[in-house]
Amino acid sequence: MGDALRVALAGLGTVGGGVIRLLDTNRDLITRRAGRPIEIVAVSARDRTKDRGVDLSRFAWVDDTASLASYPDADVVVELIGGSDGPALTLARTALDAGRGFVTANKAMLAHHGLELAQKAEAANAALKFEAAVAGGIPVIKGLREGAAANAIARVYGILNGTCNFILSKMEAEGRDFAEVLAEAQALGYAEADPSFDIDGVDAAHKLSILAAIAFGTQPAFGDVAIGGVRHVLAADIAQAASLGYRVRLVGVAEEGAGGLFQRVHPHLVPLDHPLAHVTGSTNAVVAEGNFVGRLLFQGAGAGDGPTASAVVADLIDIARGEYGASFAMPAHELIPAGKADSGERRGRAYLRFTVQDKVGVLAEIAAAMRDAGVSIESLIQRGEAADGGVMIAIVTHEGPERAVAQALERLRGSQSLVGQPLLMHILG
Repeated sequence: MGDALRVALAGLGTVGGGVIRLLDTNRDLITRRAGRPIEIVAVSARDRTKDRGVDLSRFAWVDDTASLASYPDADVVVELIGGSDGPALTLARTALDAGRGFVTANKAMLAHHGLELAQKAEAANAALKFEAAVAGGIPVIKGLREGAAANAIARVYGILNGTCNFILSKMEAEGRDFAEVLAEAQALGYAEADPSFDIDGVDAAHKLSILAAIAFGTQPAFGDVAIGGVRHVLAADIAQAASLGYRVRLVGVAEEGAGGLFQRVHPHLVPLDHPLAHVTGSTNAVVAEGNFVGRLLFQGAGAGDGPTASAVVADLIDIARGEYGASFAMPAHELIPAGKADSGERRGRAYLRFTVQDKVGVLAEIAAAMRDAGVSIESLIQRGEAADGGVMIAIVTHEGPERAVAQALERLRGSQSLVGQPLLMHILG
């Protein structure tokens, strides 16, 4: 049995407390699997007096979080503060520059600064591990980086935000509208008081950019992700999707396309025979398609103290064993600029929902815009009066270039016949 791996822990929120409890509860098992004990030696957080339900008296308390990077008794720094910049980034840079291992659950920081941090880790021959940054306790980073390392990945996609999936599946099961279910999700702790990062797709986009970098050997390119959220999805859209044999899910998709990498987070209609259609509640799921291994499905709890702490400690076990390689599956100098693919060249089917005034000529106007843009309509459904006094029209298109659908919507922009903005949801192929 080797010397203990000594850990400095920054951030004592839900996940930080979970890490301490997990190390306490499974101490003997973790020691046997790691080949050495893993011990927290120092902690830091904003409020020293807060009761976190764990005994902190056995650890050194460090008021200045940044100084954890140079704490003399620590081998590894664990960062659970959050935020793409600020104290978290300072801690990451300082720890890696000092040759300390660094473990984080911070997807925003990695999405924005992952390449820089990977370069620092390699220069110092230090570990940079971030399993907990994507999909909580699901070992999808390890699965892509190690288990599927021999494969060329054609596409990686999935349900990457538990808050949105909870809301959409609740709307689906109970026929309730978005605002009402969001309020319930906030009351239950599934959604933040300001849920914008979740419901507008930003959180999922952070995670997708990390997965894409690992899957395709590219530099993380969060700025290239096309982002759409779920706040405009109606109960009527979900009911209409169900009648057509689909379920609505917020899905992040990354694949190689014309001129670069295609990355998008957007609500999709998912066929009922696809595994993602049956992922409900706050669960996450990721699908990767390899040229030799075929379709891989990773599914499980995407957030929470237990699952996320499990991923953090798994990274610590790897470091204790001396098992860590390139952070993004290949050396940082091998990661190429992704380039942004032209989504207009991508082919697929789409669901379009319009709320229109109940007057003569509206259907003809919409049909003409579709015709002129080269969009072929598979089905058109007109429903009764909507809550705002308009009439709901839903269109499902035949397969065609996405550019044509965008052009059709542009032709209808500013039409006096429309009540509010149309909703576009792509159909997962």
